[in-house]
Amino acid sequence: MAERDLSSELRHRRQNRRATTTILIVLLLLFFAFWYAYSYYRASGGGEEATPRTGATCTPFNPKLPTPATTRVNVYNASSKNGLAARTAAELRERGFVIGEVRNDPLGRKVNVVEVRYGQAGKSRAHLVVPLGGKGTTSITDKRKDATLDIVLGSRFSTLAPNPTPTGLPMCPSPSTTTSKSSS
Repeated sequence: MAERDLSSELRHRRQNRRATTTILIVLLLLFFAFWYAYSYYRASGGGEEATPRTGATCTPFNPKLPTPATTRVNVYNASSKNGLAARTAAELRERGFVIGEVRNDPLGRKVNVVEVRYGQAGKSRAHLVVPLGGKGTTSITDKRKDATLDIVLGSRFSTLAPNPTPTGLPMCPSPSTTTSKSSS
C-alpha cells in the first residue's frame, strides 16, 4: 500500500508540473500577444482618428517677395567655354527667370566659379540667384540703379545648383491668378 501511495503521489506531482508549465506557457503567449498588439497600436498612430494629413505644398503668397518671374538676369560668360552663357540662360529661363543680355562678360574680369553682380535695387533678388552658382559663388554690389542682376560664369562653373527656397516650399500662386484661371 505504501507503493500505491508513493506512485499516486509521483503521478500527482507530474500532473502539477504539467499544469504549471502549461499555465506559464499560456501566460507567456498572452504577454507576447498583448505586446505585439500594443506595438502595432502605437505604430499606427496610437488611436488617433485616421484623418489624411495634408501638408502645405507651398508658402502663402506674398506680393512683396521677389520671385524668378520678377527677376531679370543678364548671363555673361567669363570662361573659354563656348556657349556656356547660352546654355545657362536657357536653364534659367526654364526655371522662370526673365533673361536679359546673354554674351561674354563686358567687364572682362577673371572669374573662377560664379560672380553675381547687382545694385542696391537688386539686393532683395540676389538671394534667388547667388545659391544657383553653388560653392565658391561671390556676390558683388555695384552702382547700377535698376534691379537687374548679372550672373557671370567662370572657368570652374559647370551647372546650376537647385533652386533655393527658404521654407523648402515654393510660393503659392497669386490669388488673382488662381481666380482668373477658375473663371475661364
